[in-house]
Amino acid sequence: MPENEGGQPPLHEPHVEKASRWLPSLVWLIPLLAALIGAGLVVKSFIDRGPTVTVSFRSGDGLEPGKTKVKFKDVDIGLVRSISLARDLSKVLVTIDMSKEASRFTAIDTRFWVVRPRIGASGVSGLNTLLSGSYIGVDAGKSEETREEFTGLEQAPQVAFDEKGSYFTLHGETLGSIDVGSPIFYRRIPVGQVAAYDLEAKGRGINMKVFVKSPYDQYVGKGTRWWHASGVDVRLDSNGFKVNTQSLAALLVGGIAFESMNGQKPVTAAPTGSEFLLAADQASALREPDGAPITTVLYFDQSLRGLSQGATVDFRGIVLGEVRSVGVEFDPVKKSFRMPVTVDMYPARLGRAFQKSVDEDQRNSAGSQVLERMVARGLRGQLRTGNLLTGQLYVALDFFPNAAPVKLDMSKETVELPTVPNSLDELQTQLASVARKLDKVPFDEIGVNLRDTLKSANVLIKQLDAQVVPEMKDTLGAARKTFATADQILQKDSPVQSDLREALQQLTQTMQSLNALSDYLERHPESLLRGKGSKQDKLGEKK
Repeated sequence: MPENEGGQPPLHEPHVEKASRWLPSLVWLIPLLAALIGAGLVVKSFIDRGPTVTVSFRSGDGLEPGKTKVKFKDVDIGLVRSISLARDLSKVLVTIDMSKEASRFTAIDTRFWVVRPRIGASGVSGLNTLLSGSYIGVDAGKSEETREEFTGLEQAPQVAFDEKGSYFTLHGETLGSIDVGSPIFYRRIPVGQVAAYDLEAKGRGINMKVFVKSPYDQYVGKGTRWWHASGVDVRLDSNGFKVNTQSLAALLVGGIAFESMNGQKPVTAAPTGSEFLLAADQASALREPDGAPITTVLYFDQSLRGLSQGATVDFRGIVLGEVRSVGVEFDPVKKSFRMPVTVDMYPARLGRAFQKSVDEDQRNSAGSQVLERMVARGLRGQLRTGNLLTGQLYVALDFFPNAAPVKLDMSKETVELPTVPNSLDELQTQLASVARKLDKVPFDEIGVNLRDTLKSANVLIKQLDAQVVPEMKDTLGAARKTFATADQILQKDSPVQSDLREALQQLTQTMQSLNALSDYLERHPESLLRGKGSKQDKLGEKK
């Protein structure tokens, strides 16, 4: 091979071949297949995509986007997409992507809540979330209207929409120990729970919404009585010591019980939404209706310590009413304080005979006349001790015939009922009076005089021991001798006794001679002048 000028061998020219027809490579099939699968998944997800809703909660504690699930009866029906804050920062907004089957969960009355471990009146719930984490629970509504924004509940609802039963509304004075989820009892069987409660519009009591499960709701009639069954009812009466409670659950978290007046199933069940009164205890619930109360006020001039709101107004052992309020007022006329006690009394508790005596058409005027007559007979109010251990007081109504007459002023809106002091207060007043009188006694002077008197008595006793006692001993000795001599004289065989008997015999003979002489002188008084007569006179005397 010839060399070039530099002594290097010559370079070969490249051989160029013409390109054949282009064919696709098999490598491109893999991404193409992946793209097709992805597009299919997108289409499928779009087709299977359900509604998107936004739920507001107070806190997003335990919620995570892309992880927190939405469950209905432990079935996944959605997933939290995002969590954001509201504009006013008062709540969090949780966006949820629901599944296609969850279209019914957009009803306007659908309820959402966060399931966390909780301890409430209905028990312990959400323990499974300790390992799996919190999730959002949902209860499908029944309304035909739908929406996309909801307000979440802070607690799980006690009653699901698909649970059969009836709702009722109870009106009570206080909530007591009742809470949402507290049980409802019928003959000590749990048949429902408290669903909700709120305060009345005027703030005088509470409204409570309760749910009774089917078929127990058929035992609720129009005349059914409801009462608080919370805590323990302890009674001490003539039959002994009694403890009554519905169940351990009612003891811990409270409860409500109901029963008909006659204890039997009502003929007609009460419709759902019916309203009832909630009594404080079973005795108050099953008592006959009291009717409208009569409000009166009683003024006391003594301490009201131990008298509280709700205390009993007693009439000879019958609970006639209760104390509504206790206060204090200043009397500008007497320049002193007096204690007003306002009470509510129920005349219906005095019996049917009393009710019949008051005409129904003229109940107010007739009732005033009856009250005036009773006050004229001595009806008065008095504070008495109901419990010596606690010092609790109650208002007693009774007749005091010796009470000072009082005229009622029926023109006042609240009638003032006269009162009398407590017996214990009268005793204390008398004791105070005696104490004041005792304070006036000069005990110091009396003590000095008594001390001097005792000294004089000691001197006198010493003189008696030194002078009088020896003389008394001599006198007693002489008396013994005299008695001994008299005893000797009075003996039967003593000379004095013999001489005395002879003297008595001679005295008897002398008296007989005197009697004969007196008889003779009575027949012959002239013998006092002439002397004794002749024998003829003697003969004539004999004749």
